[in-house]
Amino acid sequence: MQTNTLIKIKELKLIIFQKNKNMKKNKLLFVLTLIFTFNIYGQESDYVKPIDRSVQPKQGKTPTIDLKKPSIFTLKNGLTVIVVENKKLPTFSLRISIDNPPTSEGDKSGLSQLSNALFGEGSKNIPKDEFNEEVDYLGASISMGMGFAYANGLSKHKERIFELLSDAALNPNFTKDELDKEKDKLITGLKSEENSPAAISQRVTGILTYSKDHPYGEFTTENTINKIGVKDLEDNYTNMFRPNNAYMVVSGDVKLEEIKDLVSKHFKSWKSSKKNLKSDIKNPSDVGTTEINFVDMPDAVQSELTVLNITNIQTNSEDHHAALVTNYILGGAFNSYLNMNLREENGWTYGARSSIARNKWTSATFRASTSVRNAVTDSAVVETLKEINKIRDEFVTDEMLASAKAKYLGNFIMSTENKSLLADFAVNIKSLNLPDDFYETFIEKIDAVSKEDVKRIANKYLKPNNLRIIVVGKGVDVADKLENISYEGSLLPVKYFNKVGDPIEKPVFAKEIDASLTVKNIFDKHLNAIGGIEKVNSITSISITAAVTIPGAPFKPNAIIKNKAPNKSSMEMSVPNMGTLMTQKFNGEEGYIEQMGQKMPYEDEQKNEQKEKLGLFEETYLNANDCEIVSLSPVDGKDVYKIKVKDNSFRFYDASTGLLIMTEVITKAMGNEVITITKFSEYKEVDGVKFAFKTEIITGPQTIVIEADQVIVNEEISDDFFN
Repeated sequence: MQTNTLIKIKELKLIIFQKNKNMKKNKLLFVLTLIFTFNIYGQESDYVKPIDRSVQPKQGKTPTIDLKKPSIFTLKNGLTVIVVENKKLPTFSLRISIDNPPTSEGDKSGLSQLSNALFGEGSKNIPKDEFNEEVDYLGASISMGMGFAYANGLSKHKERIFELLSDAALNPNFTKDELDKEKDKLITGLKSEENSPAAISQRVTGILTYSKDHPYGEFTTENTINKIGVKDLEDNYTNMFRPNNAYMVVSGDVKLEEIKDLVSKHFKSWKSSKKNLKSDIKNPSDVGTTEINFVDMPDAVQSELTVLNITNIQTNSEDHHAALVTNYILGGAFNSYLNMNLREENGWTYGARSSIARNKWTSATFRASTSVRNAVTDSAVVETLKEINKIRDEFVTDEMLASAKAKYLGNFIMSTENKSLLADFAVNIKSLNLPDDFYETFIEKIDAVSKEDVKRIANKYLKPNNLRIIVVGKGVDVADKLENISYEGSLLPVKYFNKVGDPIEKPVFAKEIDASLTVKNIFDKHLNAIGGIEKVNSITSISITAAVTIPGAPFKPNAIIKNKAPNKSSMEMSVPNMGTLMTQKFNGEEGYIEQMGQKMPYEDEQKNEQKEKLGLFEETYLNANDCEIVSLSPVDGKDVYKIKVKDNSFRFYDASTGLLIMTEVITKAMGNEVITITKFSEYKEVDGVKFAFKTEIITGPQTIVIEADQVIVNEEISDDFFN
């Protein structure tokens, strides 16, 4: 199965390479077309004075936008309805948003997730399947949760769509069978998140920032899920889904009077709740001094970095507009300080972003975040702090400020073309206590932001001496470097936490290695573990059939992999009823990949890499003297030897069983280093030799799973098969 994985990785690289080539080609053709078109149609007979690009253009007049007021009315039960008429298309949409404060779920955390999953799945009057079938028949869409409801469709069906949405919203049908199904799904998702640095980072950030008792800090476990019953869903619905703090937005091909009739007919029976949901949650506080909080993920491909402090700023604050521009410059856009440093200058990440959040219920946060490879985690921390201090200490350039305001306003003006957004503006004005002219004056106030304002905002809301720096990554590669970060003349304190935010002592990341142990010892132990050198050497071919799971793909491809000693290989990937998607072959001298009817020969680098393979099992031909034992450290609860094969290639062996459990390969893509982790598990014996029947290929946030159905050894395969 190891060979299978290497082929799979090659296939992925080649597909990406081909895609990029096509993109570049198409882009070139597009550019040439533009140039050609301009030369034909853009010529003028009159002389045009050349532009002096050394002189900055004068700022034009601030643009204005026409924001027509939507129609608003309120039912006796408190439901506020906002109507925006737009006759361009014969469609309409309806959206309900409920302005509830955050509430803690305590030992039944997960209640809101389960409620959202079951709410809207039919009603007490219409079974789930019949409900969904009718919605599909109407060409409509209906979805809802405890804090929202949404529907859209053709305007000629609005009467029935209103009726269906109202029935599902006011007569929910929570059943034990459906609840049990959703519990299983939620628990399965939680288990997969335990191996996700991004998910763990999000969880721990909430806990450390707000505490486990806070709605933004509590987290869901299998135990809390199993405590939730149907009665809990019903009570949650009664308390949370209520009209007295709800807004209904109807937009599209509608008339005000007909909407008044429809809303009154279908929603006047929606009963208000008398329960007080006033939030009594405590505001979080900053750390006393800047510190690093580290969570170890032994098999993490890269580190998740979050830098934050507490802020108190509201949308109706006089600082709001300047804070928008300030954050846009620091980390709110592609050409922001953070992104240009971490991505463009250093190539450490695909993106770095920041935010200055608003929350009317509790204190919010300023935060900067990114994902970087383990080796540069400490450098990313240092550079992030550098950019935060830069925007505090230095005036932004006139060019940068003008560009930021222009792009921000451009996005805002374009968004106002969406007429339904006018209703959102009305909701915001009411729910956030904004001035009536908040959006009419928005452009003017953004345009008025000065570089002095940017510096003032940065100094007010960004607190470099009270930052919580949360890092989730591979301790053996990261921890010691983090402990050596010096900031303003002192080492930053590093505190260690587990995956649920509990403080712990510094883990043992690397254990002492027996001085007499050699790489050859580790290779030999692996060969003995899978069947012994004699059995391994007797294998001349390996044939594998496997199912491939690709996240987000609407199908599950099948793969047929055949390998023949010493280095001939073939893989064919197909989908039932769709045929062959891709074929890849190497005959020992030449190779190619064929997909979508296009055949691409191997380049010299690819051919040489394949020729270096001298057998079906790497441990039989790798020169142990050229390899190095890097560390002995825990991975997934097991002590694992990390072996450096090349500068960009590592192999990991279980110290107890000797089995290969993982490989790590570092490659370059578009100027950035890409780390691919390949995990091997579910070893099974085939004719006296063990193969990993499950392989997981992890590149960035995506994981591709290959599960072997059958492995056949020593099948007669003609050399011509690989041509």
